[in-house]
Amino acid sequence: MATPKNLSVQKAFALLRSFHGTAEWVTNAELSRRTGLSEACAHRMMKTLEELGAVVRDKRGCYRPGMILATLSKDIAIGDLIRATSEDILTKLAHRLGGVVHVGVLENNMVTYAIKIGEGARVPIPSRVGAQQEAYCSALGKSLLAGLPAERLEDFLYDGDFIALTPQTITTVGGLRSEISAVRQRGYALDSREIFQNICCVGAPVRDPSGGTAAAISFADDAGNFCRAWEEEVAGQLLSAADAISQKIFPVYERVSH
Repeated sequence: MATPKNLSVQKAFALLRSFHGTAEWVTNAELSRRTGLSEACAHRMMKTLEELGAVVRDKRGCYRPGMILATLSKDIAIGDLIRATSEDILTKLAHRLGGVVHVGVLENNMVTYAIKIGEGARVPIPSRVGAQQEAYCSALGKSLLAGLPAERLEDFLYDGDFIALTPQTITTVGGLRSEISAVRQRGYALDSREIFQNICCVGAPVRDPSGGTAAAISFADDAGNFCRAWEEEVAGQLLSAADAISQKIFPVYERVSH
């Protein structure tokens, strides 16, 4: 027999997840609309969440997430969370593609390698967990940059010093802006010999429930294998794996009825 679900907990999480951001103030009526709960039920739940410090209420009666949520989540490292929940997905992916799979996060405008699984069968992949790489020329970095809000991306483009690591490295603001636009359009990123002349990579975003980019995964291989068919095959595998990881670390709760 399946374990019965606690509907009150489901409803509380549905309300918390309905906020579009930590700084958004929302009325009870709007929370009711977003979750499908009755206004009376939403009001009762929000009063309890307010008493617990999970949300705060202003003088207009609007709510926003409270500091207790930030306190609980501030020490959670997304890379560790992915490793703990999705290492089997990444291991199978590396085995199917026959090479190295990375998970990376954006820290101080650099990519930090959080996970590395597999071995370079054709060419050594000089990366290690904890090391950092430039974001502007890596598939991981481009996937992460493509997930930034417009203002943050512009700050990155104009604050950066883009050094050519190989003749293929994109180093101009206009070129990088066009490249990020292309990443957003096709849904995945490419590093075609931009860091090392003998290595190419494909990267894909791991998205959160709001559509933001929480992390990125990539596959690195011998640049001699790069072609359109290889690109599409690897991208399809990465996007599927990224979606599976998102489902693991960001479970999608069903709308709850009143």
